[in-house]
Amino acid sequence: MTDAEPHLLLTLAPLLAAESQAEAAAAGVEPEDLEQAVWLKLLERLREDDAPERPADWLRRAVRGEARRARRTALRERPYGGEAAAEPHTSPERSALVAELRRVLRAAVGRTPGHCPRLLTAMLDPADPTYREIAGELGISQGSLGPMRSRCLGCLRRMLAAEVPAPRPMGRVR
Repeated sequence: MTDAEPHLLLTLAPLLAAESQAEAAAAGVEPEDLEQAVWLKLLERLREDDAPERPADWLRRAVRGEARRARRTALRERPYGGEAAAEPHTSPERSALVAELRRVLRAAVGRTPGHCPRLLTAMLDPADPTYREIAGELGISQGSLGPMRSRCLGCLRRMLAAEVPAPRPMGRVR
């Protein structure tokens, strides 16, 4: 490295940060990852005494090139079919989300009218009881269980739809 190169690196740092920030979202990577890849390319060029003539232009092209590479890589990558696919709830974040969704569902079930809380709670039982067992537990005929379940699920669906807006096309929320 020559004496001018540390000054060059300091001068290019803000430009690299801005360019990486601008390209990262479209590439689906973190801006810091783009920065790191470009710094590595630049340092390799400087080590070979092949400093770019117009460093700012080279840096912009390098960031865009790394962003394109990241997009192509993301399109080709497939999740590993091993343990991660077998147990999707293994991450702490996923477990927390599932627990929160269950809590919200249980709270909404408790707010339903009439016999619905008891019926829906019985249907959500992890033991997965049969219609005959649920009817016996609630003291109602097995034939009326289906229509009652339909009304209760409709009520629950309307309650939850009022709380969480349905996604619109292209991922936009109302």
